[in-house]
Amino acid sequence: MYADLGAEKLFAAAKASRKIVVEVKSFSGPSEVTDLQEALGAYGMYRHILADTHPGWELYLAVPQDAYYSVFSEPLGQLIITRESLRLLIFDQIAEVLVQWSP
Repeated sequence: MYADLGAEKLFAAAKASRKIVVEVKSFSGPSEVTDLQEALGAYGMYRHILADTHPGWELYLAVPQDAYYSVFSEPLGQLIITRESLRLLIFDQIAEVLVQWSP
């Protein structure tokens, strides 16, 4: 499964018995609130689709490190992570490396 969504991407990977789908969001728009709304909407949509089409696959939202610190590390962001059961992959855009993987 792979879809190019403009500057954003959705991709799937499987290793051993673990299968994941990652929704990559750049958070590069003029409004972090709008970026967050779009990311949560896409995440929710893919979560529902995966539940029916690929049970057992885990969905992750990949976000840049700076977006994590400005949005998700704040109390409201932590509340959203908890309430939405978000699984996050946090990456460094410049070095193009994964810096944190939430359960």
